[in-house]
Amino acid sequence: MVSFEGLRSEYERNWANLEIRSGRHADASAVARKAINGKATYQQIERLTGVPWYFTALCHYRESNFDFDTYLGNGETLHRTTTLVPKGRGPFATFVDGAVDAFRIENFIGARDWSIARMLFRLEAFNGFGYHAKGVNSPYLYGGSNLYGPPEARAGKFVRDHVFDSGHVDSQLGTAVILHAMLELDSSITLDGNPQFGGRIEPEDDAASTIVLMQQALNRLGANPQLAEDGISGPKTRTAVSQFQQQNGLRDTGLLDGATVAAITRAAQSGGAMQNGDLSQVLKRLEDLAQVLRPPSGGTLPVPTTPGNTLPVPNDPISLFERLFSLVNKTTPLPGPVTPAGAAPVDQLKQVVDLLSTLLNKNGKPMLGQVNGALGETIGKLLDGRKTALGIGGTLATALLSSVTASPNAGGIAGLLGTIVSAVPGLGQFAMPISLALTAWGVLGKLEKWAQGTAPAPKVTT
Repeated sequence: MVSFEGLRSEYERNWANLEIRSGRHADASAVARKAINGKATYQQIERLTGVPWYFTALCHYRESNFDFDTYLGNGETLHRTTTLVPKGRGPFATFVDGAVDAFRIENFIGARDWSIARMLFRLEAFNGFGYHAKGVNSPYLYGGSNLYGPPEARAGKFVRDHVFDSGHVDSQLGTAVILHAMLELDSSITLDGNPQFGGRIEPEDDAASTIVLMQQALNRLGANPQLAEDGISGPKTRTAVSQFQQQNGLRDTGLLDGATVAAITRAAQSGGAMQNGDLSQVLKRLEDLAQVLRPPSGGTLPVPTTPGNTLPVPNDPISLFERLFSLVNKTTPLPGPVTPAGAAPVDQLKQVVDLLSTLLNKNGKPMLGQVNGALGETIGKLLDGRKTALGIGGTLATALLSSVTASPNAGGIAGLLGTIVSAVPGLGQFAMPISLALTAWGVLGKLEKWAQGTAPAPKVTT
């Protein structure tokens, strides 16, 4: 597993020894001036994300050569949904919107350590750590310096996917070289060698343990080529995730969202890819509960009404269940990739049900028979009657917090919410589906009580 702590001293040593080659000074200065010309736009992104403006400039240079009409995550146009990993992003109204999205995916929002070593680690992670295995300093960082290429250092470049040419010298300037040149032109750039929050776990470090487990699982499932189990969600890992999503009817993004993590885990445990019937146990239980509630004559379900009003209450549990079940029946995975356009609500519901299926299954055996006791006597009693409220509350809170962008200088309620968002990186990615699953679980629990005749009598209202 690749860790920042394991590479920190190497980055610090390389930065201290870096010199721009004499023949590349003019080129490096010209690129640095272009980066500084976009400073105002990059500072907008810094205010929204906390990511230093010069780091954004370096990413922008390598991904799309400072083209503000592109998505920072992969260099594709802002005006269409992306087709390269990360897939399904956008379209975006502005470069700033796309950059914020890209940094959220990379778990950079909420990061506190922007020392030179950490920045070089993050920049190399963008392109992958394949050069380390070849004993070559990455040209993505050091191209045009004494640290890459003869006579002082070894050459080499991945000229195609998985094809390394040890004699090839990358002519593009590296990001560390451009940053070095920017420091000579803009005295406002300061690199803090001793971050204020020393010892604090950074967002990408927190996600690394999950990523390495997914890489191991994908390798067991036959990822081709085999993935480096390094805890970095780089280009190869995202391609493998995308292939798994296509093969299993998940939304094809290349990202490890909550539903994909659950699906990969379950497929690895069962020794193969998910089958189209994976949701059958949940769907069967929903159908059984629906049959209990449906009148024998085949009529419609009775629905509660408000006093003095003959119209049904639109958000009563039975109506919610009927709508939930009708949508779930439409989300059984189909062979081949899922088309993102127009499919987002159904895809989201399918992902929630898939996660719910994983949460409520043990060793492949459905545990919905005793909904409220699925987690044992103690926890079951603790959550009894509270799951729906907790789920709805969690969903609303997650949606609110996920829409708040961390702003360290904000005050009042905005500052408080920004602090929470910063402390919980990737909040909506896992919290939203879990909250929705908890809501659905609560509805199932209520339906089971009604079916068993153990539901409390309705309260009399005046």
